[in-house]
Amino acid sequence: MADRPDTGAPLSQLAETLLRAPRSLPPGERELIAAYVSELNRTPFCSRSHSAFAAAQLAGGPGLVAAVLADPDRADITPRLRALLRIAAEVREQARPVSDHALTTARNEGAGDDEIHDTVLIAAAFCMYNRYVNCLATTLPTRPDYYDVAARLIVSCGYTAQH
Repeated sequence: MADRPDTGAPLSQLAETLLRAPRSLPPGERELIAAYVSELNRTPFCSRSHSAFAAAQLAGGPGLVAAVLADPDRADITPRLRALLRIAAEVREQARPVSDHALTTARNEGAGDDEIHDTVLIAAAFCMYNRYVNCLATTLPTRPDYYDVAARLIVSCGYTAQH
C-alpha cells in the first residue's frame, strides 16, 4: 500500500474507519475479527499484523489472540464475540446471506444489528485485503520486532498517519 499511495490511501482510510473509528465493537475485537479472517484465508502478513494490533488492545494479549486463532470455540472470549467470529467465518467462506442460525446465536448472545453489520463488513473487507496482499506476493517482514513496532504505531497513530 505504501508503494501505491493513490490506492493505498483510500485502503488505509477504510481500515481506519472499520477498525478504529468509534463503532459498536471495541477496536481490539475488530482487530481480532480481521486477524481471524486473515488466518482463515492463510494470509500470514495480515494475520500476524492484526493479531499484534488486537493483542495490544485486548486484556488477554498475545495468548488470547493465539487461542482464538487456534480454536475460537475453546478460547476464553465472550459468547457474543465467539458468535461474531462465527459470522465472520461464514462471510469469509462464501458470498451469501449469513445463516439464520449464526444471526440468532449472535443476537441471543447480546450482539445487536450494528455489531453484526460491522462484523460482516470487516470480514468482507479483509477477504479483499487478504487477496490484495496474497496475490501481489507481499514479502513477510524479516525483523523479529516488526509486528510489535507496527502495533504500537497503529494503536497510537492509526492507519492513515503514514499517508
